[in-house]
Amino acid sequence: MIDKFFESALAAVADVHDGATVLVSGFGTSGQPIELLEALAEQGARDLTIVCNNGGTGETGLARLIRLGRVRRLLASYPRGAEAMAFEEAYAAGKIEFECVPQGTLAERLRAAGAGLGGFLTPTGYGTRLAEGKETRVIDGVGYVFERPLHGDFALVKGERADRWGNLTYRKAGRNFGPPMCMAARTAIVQVSQRASLGGIDPEHIVTPGIFVKRLVQIDSVSGENHHG
Repeated sequence: MIDKFFESALAAVADVHDGATVLVSGFGTSGQPIELLEALAEQGARDLTIVCNNGGTGETGLARLIRLGRVRRLLASYPRGAEAMAFEEAYAAGKIEFECVPQGTLAERLRAAGAGLGGFLTPTGYGTRLAEGKETRVIDGVGYVFERPLHGDFALVKGERADRWGNLTYRKAGRNFGPPMCMAARTAIVQVSQRASLGGIDPEHIVTPGIFVKRLVQIDSVSGENHHG
């Protein structure tokens, strides 16, 4: 019987290794898998490359990982969001590398990885420092930058409902980068607040099919507690 639910967030992230590239969902704090990130902080992996829309908020989740010195490199669209002190201080001290990736480019690089594409051309960033060291072309008078797919060893994603096969739904804006990140990672780990029965999710409502999800953890959305299943 296929059942992808793990007993705890810590068990689900137990094999995240030093030096791994970890894709982290979230638009600000919306859809960010705080409990999985906290478990990763407890697990102890370091020298991580984190791909996320932002640089964390406050002192929990991604911000905590950065504060602990576990993140070697961050790829993000806007790392200096509200209360992003952990990133700002680490970057100012030269303790973390940063690559700025425009938000649409970030999404498309993830999608390209999940779709098995070799990359794509985009006008975003052409003629700027973001294009330095990258292949460029001019097509019909428009300049383009070649961007490569963005693969992950692991993805930490927040969904809303899942059945034991890993079929997922998301909650409103919390969906953001979750679907392409599940497809772009070798191992997608998803926390959800609701567990559905097999067949209990209308197939038309499934956003991420279970084939792209390796592990699940049910987290109470209010208390943050794990549900054993």
